[in-house]
Amino acid sequence: MNGQSKLRWGILGAARINERLLPAIVDAENAELAAIASRRPGAAAKTLAQHAQQQNVKIYDTLEALLDDDDIQAVYVPMANQDHAQWTLRAIECGKHVLCEKPMALTVADIDAIEAAARQHNVTVMEGFMYRFHPQHARVQDLINSGLIGEIRSVRASYSFMMRSARMYRLAESVGHGGGAFWDIGCYAIHSLRQFFNQPPVSVMALSNYVESGADMTTSGVLDFGDGKFAHFDFSFARARRCEYEVIGTQGGITCHTVWQNPGDVPVISWWTEAGRQCEERLPTANHFRLEIEHFSNCVQAGTPPLLSLADAKANCQIITAALQSAAEGRLVKFP
Repeated sequence: MNGQSKLRWGILGAARINERLLPAIVDAENAELAAIASRRPGAAAKTLAQHAQQQNVKIYDTLEALLDDDDIQAVYVPMANQDHAQWTLRAIECGKHVLCEKPMALTVADIDAIEAAARQHNVTVMEGFMYRFHPQHARVQDLINSGLIGEIRSVRASYSFMMRSARMYRLAESVGHGGGAFWDIGCYAIHSLRQFFNQPPVSVMALSNYVESGADMTTSGVLDFGDGKFAHFDFSFARARRCEYEVIGTQGGITCHTVWQNPGDVPVISWWTEAGRQCEERLPTANHFRLEIEHFSNCVQAGTPPLLSLADAKANCQIITAALQSAAEGRLVKFP
């Protein structure tokens, strides 16, 4: 594949996620890292030197300059949570395809606006849940589809890590402005739970522990999907690292032990059945960031819709905002 057939990418920000993202773009078969910008002078050049070391990559010290570059076809938005919607909209208005780091927005209304703008400017937009592109989740779904564990009745997702000083910025803003554990790692929990139920939830109940800024440090809760089907979520900045989900059916269960896979890690899933069968499967390694970039690039080039639709982004946002309301008001919140 020659350089002319690769989608030319620009990065709007020198965020920590670039440690994983920049090498993924460089390694992707159908993508080319063309530019990186930051509002902090020198930060873009430093990030490029640390994580990609590519030649002929344009460096911009304003985000607007990158968006004005007609050579850039797609952008990744890895900025602060409260900035995602604004800069996604600005990129769309400049005719760029956009892969936006989760969460895409803090309100469903903002995603509605993004959807309308994407339609008007005929560009592709997707929320960046990179984990969904790892083959281990397809293997979990294959096992479910085989009937191995029967009808799904319960799902549990647990995500956590101990907050380090370098990441304290995640607690600087209240949950209303995109701060805290829910918007940072809780969105993964909600997203991973939702994929196993074929209907929207009917209600949610959540409890949160807050810091002085109004950001949640820890949140736990339950989604009721009706007919005795429940999804349990739990995430925290004050616990040892975990990133797993468990699916329990009428005849057995499946556990994905590490959702956030590093490229060289060996994925492990395990399952058991009521009949006494047990198995631990070790799967091939994969880089879900690279697979996400290749998927999005292919969708743009082929004119096909991405795996994660804007309807999916809105559904996730609706549940998060309802759960935050439940935690703040101490009550069950029903969905319309």
